Amino acid sequence: MEPYVTTESLGEKTQLWLEKIAPVNQHEMRLRRDKAALLVIDMQQFFLDPDSPTFTCGGLAILPTVKRLLTAFREEGRPVIYTRHVHHPGRIDAGIMEWWWEGMCLEGSPESELNPEIAPLPNEKVILKHRYSAFYNTDLETILRCLKIEDLVVSGIMTNLCCESTVRDAYYRDYRVFFLADGTGTINEEMHLASLLNLSFGFAHVTTAHDIINQFIVASGPKSPPRAGNAS
Repeated sequence: MEPYVTTESLGEKTQLWLEKIAPVNQHEMRLRRDKAALLVIDMQQFFLDPDSPTFTCGGLAILPTVKRLLTAFREEGRPVIYTRHVHHPGRIDAGIMEWWWEGMCLEGSPESELNPEIAPLPNEKVILKHRYSAFYNTDLETILRCLKIEDLVVSGIMTNLCCESTVRDAYYRDYRVFFLADGTGTINEEMHLASLLNLSFGFAHVTTAHDIINQFIVASGPKSPPRAGNAS
């Protein structure tokens, strides 16, 4: 099956998606740099390996976009928080998910690791979760409160499962959510577009990585050239 989006087609596809959701994507917000954090959801080998039963083609398409976002947030000194969806090797925490899904991402396995192209830095938080939402029975909310985060930029996979579930829970907790049409991915276009519609209507401002990065640039102002000095 051909992927619904590739890195090469992502820009054109994103414009089409934004046009389709425009009638409901009316809650435009400006990112507050000093209150913002980037959330990178489940960009694990389990979902990015074409041979996996849960391969997410949209995840491969957004990898370069996520890398640009990481660079922008790190250069501005803003927090980056990752999630990994994992289960105990004995599946004692699987519950209904063991029955629902063909495969399980087991903690400690190579496929449970984050893609090396976007590996976290030593000082960046990685949250382990066992259900779709990154807020459910994790310390994400505690971390965000301690960091005084109010604006949450959401990227990762899958658009319609873990990303959408996390955004809904963030909205219930009064976070302002910036959801990236070109920074999230899933297994087909119908599911991706459906989530963009749902979230823009009731939970988030759907935007692009380019827009978020540009807002950082505007907030920071132009970089001053180094002053000329006398050689000592």
